[in-house]
Amino acid sequence: MIISLIGMPGCGKSTIGKVLAQQLGLNLLDTDGLIEAQENQTLQQIVDARGNIAFRAIEEQVLTAMPLSPSVISTGGSVVYSEKIMARLSATSLVVYLRARLETIEYRVSLAPQRGIAAEGQQTLSDLYAERVPLYERYGEVVIDCDDDTPESIADTLAKTVAKTTTKNRA
Repeated sequence: MIISLIGMPGCGKSTIGKVLAQQLGLNLLDTDGLIEAQENQTLQQIVDARGNIAFRAIEEQVLTAMPLSPSVISTGGSVVYSEKIMARLSATSLVVYLRARLETIEYRVSLAPQRGIAAEGQQTLSDLYAERVPLYERYGEVVIDCDDDTPESIADTLAKTVAKTTTKNRA
C-alpha cells in the first residue's frame, strides 16, 4: 500500500505522515528531503538561487524517478502543479488531501519562518492557498480536515479511511 499526502505547507503532511507510517508499519518517504539530498541544498536555497521554475523541474524529475514501494509519501506543497507527478501518484497510490483553513496554515507556517515555500515573485501565502486549493481538491481521492485534531487523531482517522479504501487495486 502506498499513501501520498498532499496539501499546503503547514497542513501536517510530514507530522501526520510520520505517525501514520508508524501506525501502518510503513516507511515514510519525504519528497522534500529527497530533493534536498539530491541537490545538496535546502528547498529555499534552490528557489533563491535558481528560481521557482527550476525548483519545480527538479521536483518533477525527483518524484517521477523515485522508486515506489509500500510507504507513506509526504510530498511538497507544490507537487500539484505537475501533471506528471500527480498522474504517477494517482496511478500508484491513494492520494490524500490534508485540508486546513488558511488561518491554520498561516499560523503554522509562522512557527517555522525558515521553511521554504515555492512561490512566484511576490506571491503571498494567501495567493498560493487560493491557487493551490482547487488543485488539491482535484487530485485528492480522500480529504481529511487537519485544523483542530492532533496528528495522532488525524492519523487514526486516516488509517480507518485507508482500510475502507483498499479495495482499489494498488501497486
